Formats: sequence, structure tokens, C-alpha cells
Amino acid sequence: MGGGARELAGYLAALGGWVAALAAAVLPQWRQSSYAGDAIITAVGLHEGLWMSCAAQSTGQVQCRLHDSLLSLDVHIQTSRALMVISLLLGFFGIIVSVVGMKCTKVGEEDPVTKSRIAVAGGVLFVLSGLCTLAAVSLYAARVTYEFFSKSAVPANARYEFGSALFVGWGAASLTLLGGSLLCCSCPAKERRGPQYYRQSQPSTAREPPVKMSSSPIRGEQCL
Repeated sequence: MGGGARELAGYLAALGGWVAALAAAVLPQWRQSSYAGDAIITAVGLHEGLWMSCAAQSTGQVQCRLHDSLLSLDVHIQTSRALMVISLLLGFFGIIVSVVGMKCTKVGEEDPVTKSRIAVAGGVLFVLSGLCTLAAVSLYAARVTYEFFSKSAVPANARYEFGSALFVGWGAASLTLLGGSLLCCSCPAKERRGPQYYRQSQPSTAREPPVKMSSSPIRGEQCL
């Protein structure tokens, strides 16, 4: 795969991961009510996310309510919120920087080394964005797992398990990390070594000593 095709594939993968991370941050299905041990299907399903909690009835009606207070939320929700916001900001700046540094764009064509460095910077931003998304989703999932398997008086059918937004977040983190890694492969090391190698390969032209011309007259002219 050529450099331009690799950059384009990495950019599209990172862009898709950023869009998926945005969807995961907005969705309220970070955890959902568990039906483990239920003999009777309940009529109401509960869903909770970073910004709101929803109740879905069997009739199809969904009622959502935003979280009332920021400070009253659990620590893992506040931390996941902050990480997702940082991830989206880093990904947004990565989108802009990568467009400038990609070889398929016309911006900065006169300096390919600087252009490649800009593409690498965009890839680094995407990698950091993917790491933040992965950390937020994994932290929330660890908390849900701990509460589900903890020995408490809460029955199993009243606990929560993984929601669909967590799987969307893991997929988003994977795509963003993959795309950022492909963009980081645009390292301009070969371009820096190219002109230097060309200068070294040029044959050195040594100055030849000047030819001394004889000032003595020709013998034939002396006979005349």
C-alpha cells in the first residue's frame, strides 16, 4: 500500500472511530437493567448513560431524564464524562491537522517533509483520542462488572449489565487507534535521508593539475 493510500485509509478509519465515539457519548445505553434470574419479563427496562437515564416500557414509550446534579454523580461517571469530552476534542483537532498533512491534499505541497510531519501529528492526536475513549469505556464497564458481581442485598434482576453504548465505544476506540497508527506511519525519515544520500553519491571532481606548455622553440624553426 502506497503512502497516500495508507494515509487515506487511516484517516477514514479514524474519522469513523470519532463519529462512533460521539454516538457512544450521547447514547444513554451505557448500562441497562439485567434480566438474570427473572422468570417473568418485566414491563419496564432501565437504561443509564453519561448524561441521562431512560425508562423504556413494553408499549414502546421511552421516558428520559437528564442527571440533575453534576456533583452528586458517582466518580466513575464524572471521570468517563471528562475522558469522552477530551477524546472528542482531540479527535476534532486530529481531523483538521490530518487533512492539512495528507499527501492527497494540495496544502503545503512545496514542503513534503513538513507536510508528512503534520500528518504524523494528526495521527498522534487520533491515538490519544482513542486511548481516552478506551479508558472511559473500560472504567465504566469495570464499575458495572463490580456492582453486578458484588455480594449485596440487591437481587440479580435489579442489577445492571453492559449496554450497547459500551460496545460502540470499544469499536470506536479500536478504529481511532488503527487510523492514528496508519497516519503515524507517514514518518518523513526517508525523505530526510534522500537528498543527503544523493549528495553523497555524487562523484567528487578533483582538480587536475594544469598542463605545462614548453616555451622552447621547435627545432625545425631553428634550422630555418
